[in-house]
Amino acid sequence: MSANDSLDRRDFLKTVGATGLALEAATSALAARSTAKATGRVLGANDRINVGVIGYGGRGEYVARQFAQVGKKNNSCQIAAVCDVYEKRKRKGAELYQVKGYLDYRELLRQPDLDAVIVATPDHWHGKIAMDAMDGGKDVYLEKPMVHTNEEAHQLVETVKETKRVLQVGSQTTSADIWWKAKKAIADGMIGQMVMSQGSYHRNSFGGEWNDGWPIDKNAGPEGKGEDYIDWNMWLGSQFKLAPKRAYDGDRFFRFRKYWDYSGGIATDLFYHVVAPLNICWDKPQFPHKVMASGGIYGGPKFEYKREVPDTFHLVGEYAEGHSLVLSSSMANSQHIPGLIRGHEGSIIMVDNGQFESTTDHITLKPEVSRKRGADRDAPPVITPMFEGYKFGVEEVKIPVEKTDTMATHVTNFLTCMHTREKPHLPVETGACAQVLITMAVESYRQGKVLYFDEKRWKVSDKPVKA
Repeated sequence: MSANDSLDRRDFLKTVGATGLALEAATSALAARSTAKATGRVLGANDRINVGVIGYGGRGEYVARQFAQVGKKNNSCQIAAVCDVYEKRKRKGAELYQVKGYLDYRELLRQPDLDAVIVATPDHWHGKIAMDAMDGGKDVYLEKPMVHTNEEAHQLVETVKETKRVLQVGSQTTSADIWWKAKKAIADGMIGQMVMSQGSYHRNSFGGEWNDGWPIDKNAGPEGKGEDYIDWNMWLGSQFKLAPKRAYDGDRFFRFRKYWDYSGGIATDLFYHVVAPLNICWDKPQFPHKVMASGGIYGGPKFEYKREVPDTFHLVGEYAEGHSLVLSSSMANSQHIPGLIRGHEGSIIMVDNGQFESTTDHITLKPEVSRKRGADRDAPPVITPMFEGYKFGVEEVKIPVEKTDTMATHVTNFLTCMHTREKPHLPVETGACAQVLITMAVESYRQGKVLYFDEKRWKVSDKPVKA
């Protein structure tokens, strides 16, 4: 896209009307962006980065701890503020790091010494908080999924471009060596023309996904006193058109991934860890042009009270460059499918065990071969490459992979890029390609339709895109 073709966010709403994107975007928080942009301080080579944490639930607490550990090891950063709408969580983080705590993220963003923020809220808040932070001159470590809607993904891409902030999407597995080694092997021609990528994300629990492991604090809520207080209206984001206004429900607050208003379930919480690495392996990150999805609640109704999102979910994405992506998942069975990329001349198996977030010390190349028998039927067949000129032989090839702490590597990469202003391992552009696929899959499942993506107009519809 040329500079003249670039979509400025101030013109976004005009484009919404012109392209048929969701009309509710016109009344959302995204319609009222600040025109005054802060630039943030220029970091010196030895400056310690001050990080604010927005969302201090289980994930936010973990990510903050990882930043603190990296900072302690090399003096690169420190936690300098904590925000959560739940008073207990806010106090816990503020007391641990001996910093100021906030119930309202906007107050945290006004703290003048902050250089970056971690956004680890429920999904429906990701886009708005990240954009507000960048408008305020902050770099952003944004937990996956990147955003909740494709419209937000578009605006986030434009926000990064306009503000020139560093944004790292927090799918830490993309910092593993495995994907970059697979990318080089494919670029070197080891599998020929890419045909299909496949992956899965399976796990099982007695009480059903996002139930037992996410306990509900019975005393907490908007009427709670002291540390039991939850700012439910802020959490919903109804005033910003982020989610419908509802009476307080502890299941929705503590187990939000079960509800469409705040999450896309398996697709957004788990498939992001599969789709983002695959986009790294390919010759370039790509948007799908056609997406379809299916699934259901199969794990047992006695465990799935109040669940909206499916516990079993599958998607197929088709890409304009002539390949497809097939993903399978169930939260009612733990057996994975090997993660691999198939080509016309060979296949690259990245994760034999199918667990994209696990560690491995190798990837495997399996050439496509031809087996021919001679006149002597008792002799073993002659095995040759299926295609003339294939230079990688007929034997499986094990390519060594460096095993690293991917979370520490991902955090360090983000902090380094804050100094160099280079793109991080999972930048907004790659993140958007993954986000569009999985968000379209959610909509395909909910609508019961095959959906198509017009990349030039950033438009999703149930009609094929005209050439």
